[in-house]
Amino acid sequence: MIQSVCVCGAGTMGRGIAQVAARYGFHTILFDVNKDTLSQANEALQKDLQMLVDKNKLTAAQQKSILDHIRFTNEINDCIADIVIEAIVEKLPVKVALFNQLAEVNHSETIFATNTSSLSVTEIAAQVIHPERVAGMHFFNPAPLMKLVEVVATPQTNAQTIDAVVQLTKQLEKTPVLCNDAPGFIVNHVARPYYLEALYLAEQQLSSIETIDTLLEATGFKMGPFKLMDLIGNDINYAVSCSVYDQLGQPLRLRPSPLQQEKVNTGALGRKTKKGYYQYS
Repeated sequence: MIQSVCVCGAGTMGRGIAQVAARYGFHTILFDVNKDTLSQANEALQKDLQMLVDKNKLTAAQQKSILDHIRFTNEINDCIADIVIEAIVEKLPVKVALFNQLAEVNHSETIFATNTSSLSVTEIAAQVIHPERVAGMHFFNPAPLMKLVEVVATPQTNAQTIDAVVQLTKQLEKTPVLCNDAPGFIVNHVARPYYLEALYLAEQQLSSIETIDTLLEATGFKMGPFKLMDLIGNDINYAVSCSVYDQLGQPLRLRPSPLQQEKVNTGALGRKTKKGYYQYS
């Protein structure tokens, strides 16, 4: 039974996953090699929780409990838990290296779950000690609000690992969706046209970014594609597009956008840099 959770990567996604785990009573470790990132995550988490208290969506006691259940650290040897969920940079060698480091300090039954949104979980598992304990656990942004979690199995993943990840997902009051390892899994494969067609319209100056977002929100989407890309981060969204494009043989319909590439190159990554397709205060 999973009682402790270690989340690696204190960015928006990692911080969100840690908040969810702590809210449901799990002993939670939030790890990042960068002390400044950890400090920013701590400040942002306290701000987010206070906002929930102010809106009467969280009690002061719950706020305190969540904060009490999270330990912030930049020491790899502190990362000992029943499950490790990585939410670090979308680079396969970096994820593999992290998991292998953590395999050396953890017990023999620790589960290693990757939050990758586009990389092959099978390729990650193949290079990790005990590949049968590696699975995908793909949360969606913002993790405290989004209910869906894609649970990704590889040919090496054993049934006990998948069962444990599914059970944890349910304990976090999320909806687990089982899927096999494939480019973009389910959601990111289906979602590519939502982003790419919107980007194409903007590139061809067929409509403004604001109009595209407004129209799609009017049809029922909770967030227009450009607002959503700014929330996710243009660097992450662009990396997913490139990964899916390459893994599926570079079909023209999935060609990554030059407009988004420019945003990445100029550091206009969205909300986390205060500028993307929109400006943020």
